Amino acid sequence: MSAGGTRGAGGTRGAGGTRGAGGAQDPSGPEGTNAPEGKSSARGAGSARGAGGARGADAPIVGVFGGSFNPPHLSHVLALAVVLARFDVERILVVPTFQHPFAKSLAPYDDRVAMCELAMGWLPRVEVSRVEEELGGESRTLRTIEHLRARHPDKPLRFILGADIMMESSKWHAFDRVAALAPPIVLGRVGVDYPNAPAPVLPDISSTEVRARLARGDLAGLDELVPPAVIDYARSRVLYADPPAR
Repeated sequence: MSAGGTRGAGGTRGAGGTRGAGGAQDPSGPEGTNAPEGKSSARGAGSARGAGGARGADAPIVGVFGGSFNPPHLSHVLALAVVLARFDVERILVVPTFQHPFAKSLAPYDDRVAMCELAMGWLPRVEVSRVEEELGGESRTLRTIEHLRARHPDKPLRFILGADIMMESSKWHAFDRVAALAPPIVLGRVGVDYPNAPAPVLPDISSTEVRARLARGDLAGLDELVPPAVIDYARSRVLYADPPAR
C-alpha cells in the first residue's frame, strides 16, 4: 500500500468518530471518521455492528496495515500492539508496498518483506502479506482493499493507519470508497494534532532519519527506534548505504 493517491483516512471536523482507549480512534460510528478539517469525508463508512471494532462487537476484525516499511520501526510495532489490545482481532495483515506509484526509491521488496517479518511477524495474529506483489504493478490502496474485500467477503475489514498519514488524505484517490470497504482505525502520533485527533500513542519516529543514520553508521541508540533484528538485517544487506531518498 502506498500514499500514491490512495493510502489514508478522511473525515470532517466534528465528524463524531469515537476516541478509543489507548489513543486508537474507532471511526465506525454513524458519523464516520474524524479527520483534519477540509479532508475528504468518510461519512457512512459503516456502523460499529457492521464493521466490527472494539472488544464486544459482533465479529473479530481483519486489520489491514499497509506502508512502505522502508524500514519498519518500533512505531509500526506499537501500532499493531495497540490494535491487538483494543480490538477483537482475527488477524492483521501487514501489507508492504510493492511498487510506489510516485516512483519513490525503496529498498528491494523482498528485503522489506523480510524486515517486516522480523519486526512484526512474531506478534500474535499478525501475518505479513505479499498481496501487492500478487496484484503486480503500482501499489494502490483502493485496489488492494477491493481485492481483500473480495477474498474475505464475510469478514469485518478495517484499515489501520497513523494520524500522520491521515493528514495526507487530500492526496489520495477515492478514500471514501476505501473507508466504505474498510472503515479506518486511526492511531494518534506524537506531534500530530488537529480537531478531534486521537490521543497520541505512537512515537514520532522518522523512517527517513532511520535510513540516514544507517547510511552514516550512526548506530548509538538506534535500537530504541528500530528492532535490533531489523538493524542487523539492513546492515548485512547494505540496504541504506547511500544517502536516503526522501
